[in-house]
Amino acid sequence: VKAKKSIVKFVIDCTQPVDDKVLDVAQFEKYLHDRIKINGKTGQLAGSNVVISRDRTKLTVASPAELGFSKRQLKYLSKRYLKKQQLKEYMRVVASSKNSYELKYYEVQGGDDDDAEE
Repeated sequence: VKAKKSIVKFVIDCTQPVDDKVLDVAQFEKYLHDRIKINGKTGQLAGSNVVISRDRTKLTVASPAELGFSKRQLKYLSKRYLKKQQLKEYMRVVASSKNSYELKYYEVQGGDDDDAEE
């Protein structure tokens, strides 16, 4: 009798930027697909049963638990993607729960117009 293999799922929630039409989830998914490393090598996703799926605003990376896939790598790749798209100055990657990240805008404080007066 085989025990059901445990799967670890990580979610990247891109709701805010997708609603504002700043980020394309399909491109982001392709970026992750091409760059996620398994045992130090890219392009190993299919062989190690790592699956990236998406709906309209969320990307889900499912990985076998014994693989030891790191959530930190997803944060690193998300930040690199934002930098590549020139969005890094406006957005950040925030952990919203134990196994999910959320792309959020920086909160800009208004009313600081000291520079204009000088």
